[in-house]
Order: sequence, then C-alpha cells, then structure tokens
Amino acid sequence: MSDTISPRIRSSHDELVPRVLVRAVFALVVTCLVLVAAARITGRPLESTPVAAPVIAERAIFLGGDMSGAARVLDADGTIIADLGPEQGGFISGVRRVLDRERGKHGVALDGPVLLQLKEGNRLSLLDPSTGWSAELMGFGITNSRAFARLLDQP
Repeated sequence: MSDTISPRIRSSHDELVPRVLVRAVFALVVTCLVLVAAARITGRPLESTPVAAPVIAERAIFLGGDMSGAARVLDADGTIIADLGPEQGGFISGVRRVLDRERGKHGVALDGPVLLQLKEGNRLSLLDPSTGWSAELMGFGITNSRAFARLLDQP
C-alpha cells in the first residue's frame, strides 16, 4: 500500500489577507446591520423616494402573457390594445409575472386591472390598486419604458 499524502496549500505571508482588513470589513458589516435595524425599529421615514407628481394621463389595462415572452394587453372594456409576440412582449410579460407574484402574496385575484400612469415630468409608472404595488418604468431603460408608453397612446 502506498501512503497518500494530501497536498498542503502553502502560501507566503505576503499573499494572505491582513488580519486588520478582515476585522475592518467585519466591523463595517456589523455597523451597517446596526444602522438598518435602528432605522427599522425607530420607524425612520424613507428617503430618496420619487416625489409624488400629479398624474397627466391614466389608463386601466389588463396584462396577460406567457413564459415565452408573448403578451396580450386589454383595455378596461376588454378591447385588445396589443397582442405581442415573444420578441416584442418580453418586458410586458415579465412585468405581468411580477404582478402575479405580488397579487399571490397578498391573496387577491390575479386578473385585476393595473393603472398605467403618465406623471408630470414625463414619468411613466404602473400602479396595482389591489395591492398598492407600483413601479416607475423609467428605471428599466428607454426601450422597456417605450413599450408601455405605446400602450398609453393607443386608442
């Protein structure tokens, strides 16, 4: 029988992370945790949230779609606004999946309308009245925001 010797990992002292750096990173993580916990416990109000702007235009829409990225958007009276294939409807279908997840967490019906709102300052947002969930669409890029802006303009 041969004795198998496992190789030992050796490194020079210069290649190791300095102990003071590890302690500093640990202290930073603990400090962040304490600050966040203190803010939550004391009920400190949120900062850096978008300013509530007046709504210029609004439209109630129903979102539908599937995992392939195809999306179907209906008006409040059931008229088809857009029937998009997987190439065009990917973002809209993705937003619908997020909306379904939020509605599932709140235990409300999945087929309710969402409000597509154009706010002052050319800000476009979605609001789900049944859960209070909202999304500022400008944060997803111009192409994705434009996909919803076209829905607001269509008759």
